[in-house]
Amino acid sequence: MYLHLGQNVVVPASSVVGVFDMDNSTSSKWTVAFLNAAQRDGRLINVCDDLPKSFVVCRDGENETVYLSQLAPSTLLKRSQSDSLDF
Repeated sequence: MYLHLGQNVVVPASSVVGVFDMDNSTSSKWTVAFLNAAQRDGRLINVCDDLPKSFVVCRDGENETVYLSQLAPSTLLKRSQSDSLDF
């Protein structure tokens, strides 16, 4: 099964570690440091044209990628529970 993050970007649902709300989680200095480190290391991928509403952490083996999405975490949750992208 795959999860559509927006802007024609899909990731395997099994690789998703977590989906986080930008408004709530970026008030923490630890989250800001995590996102800054991901950007500095080239592991941050922006898949939105507007302000991001969420970020999705994915892990493939030892590789970790962070996606910024314009979709709300609740929308991503609904998509993850849908069978529409089950290949």
